[in-house]
Amino acid sequence: MNPWITITLLVISNIFMTFAWYGHIKLEQMKIFTDATPLYLIILMSWGLALFEYMFQIPANRYGFIGNGGTFSMMQLKVVQEVISITVFTIFSVILFKGEALQWNHFVAFVCLVLAVYFVFK
Repeated sequence: MNPWITITLLVISNIFMTFAWYGHIKLEQMKIFTDATPLYLIILMSWGLALFEYMFQIPANRYGFIGNGGTFSMMQLKVVQEVISITVFTIFSVILFKGEALQWNHFVAFVCLVLAVYFVFK
């Protein structure tokens, strides 16, 4: 199977995951949620988004895994997913949370993740 299908599914999955995990914070900043919003409603909204995350994550892992005809080992899938996750989160935080500035250590950490991808494929 084409590895780009797996990567695309992982990107879509991580977009949903990031909104499920952190989107409620932005909605609170936008005054859509308030301190009075019950936590269970925020959790249910996040679970609803997480359903879509899983609708892309599970196929990405199944199709991408070498044991199912894909091109990635389990370790490679996980490391690629982590790099995609931190990339999506970084874009999310820079665009939606404009007060979150990237620091030099963030770039160093990202380089370390890229190195992790390099080494896991060796």
